[in-house]
Amino acid sequence: MKKQLLPSLVAVAVLGTAALSASAQNLAIVNGKPVPLERVKVLKQQIERSGRQVPAEMEAQIKEEVIAREIFLQEATKRGLDATPEYKQQMDLARQTILIRELFVDYQKKNPVTDAEIKAEYDKFVAANAGKEYRASHILVESEDRAKAIIAEVKAGKKFEDIAKKESKDPGSGAQGGDLGWASPANYVPEFTEAMVKLQKGGLTDAPVKSQFGWHIIRVDDLRDAQLPSLDDIKPQIAEQLEQQKMMQFQESLRAKAKVQ
Repeated sequence: MKKQLLPSLVAVAVLGTAALSASAQNLAIVNGKPVPLERVKVLKQQIERSGRQVPAEMEAQIKEEVIAREIFLQEATKRGLDATPEYKQQMDLARQTILIRELFVDYQKKNPVTDAEIKAEYDKFVAANAGKEYRASHILVESEDRAKAIIAEVKAGKKFEDIAKKESKDPGSGAQGGDLGWASPANYVPEFTEAMVKLQKGGLTDAPVKSQFGWHIIRVDDLRDAQLPSLDDIKPQIAEQLEQQKMMQFQESLRAKAKVQ
């Protein structure tokens, strides 16, 4: 009697273990349909790929979201919404978007920005921005005659800052008494730069300077050696810029090779 029962008990134990194993692979059973635990992992990865962190306390919310999606999905399917032309069109667009995104992710993985490329880009930045920085002020007016008159007034003792606040057509610097802050000469239009670099500290242009914006009266308030950030300070920004450049070149190369009729 006992010998006959033993195989049956073993079979029940094996089936029970298999059921537990299958259950461990599922997050829940919704209306009789298993919801794979893998969906939680996929949704979490999707959130992380968008740049957001997933703290431990958010795990429960993600699980609830996965279950809610299954409930809504079942209802939508029950109503036949998965067979509508609109749904199929949206699915096709979603498929395209996902596949294109995977193409770009794959390209970036296989073509990472190297430290050597970042260093080379930083060296170019330093070469282009090295030298002197100027702290200049200016007053921008519409007519040459008024600009000449202002130069005469300043030389006669009238305060440059007061005239700038009252008359300058550059609203940003005008409100600051004409102060443009520290900048490289390359930041300005050529006519402005050419006149500015001829001045010493405290110098004022003897004649108005014409540019596309109007007539400038320029004063150099101070000079210093260019204050450039270190490579470590701007390495992430350079890397991001180079990644974007590589991606644009990749996309342009694909367009160039494509035969479009």
